[in-house]
Amino acid sequence: MFLIDDIFLAPLKGVVWLGKKMNEVIEKEISDEGRIKEKLMELQMQFELDEINDEEYKKQEEELLARLDAIRKAKEEEV
Repeated sequence: MFLIDDIFLAPLKGVVWLGKKMNEVIEKEISDEGRIKEKLMELQMQFELDEINDEEYKKQEEELLARLDAIRKAKEEEV
């Protein structure tokens, strides 16, 4: 009986496993300070090369700094 259950539920377990892995990757991507800092440096480079204007630079910088601040606050709360 358990063998049949395992066979029938294998595709479902695979989907659940895939969902968990995707969630881990997304959480890592969102909460990675280094990645946010890299994006800030890329943004600074784009601004210096006149690829984006001042308004766009400030808007994206505020978003990235807010995300960085949220990550740091979350890490402080964990400790």
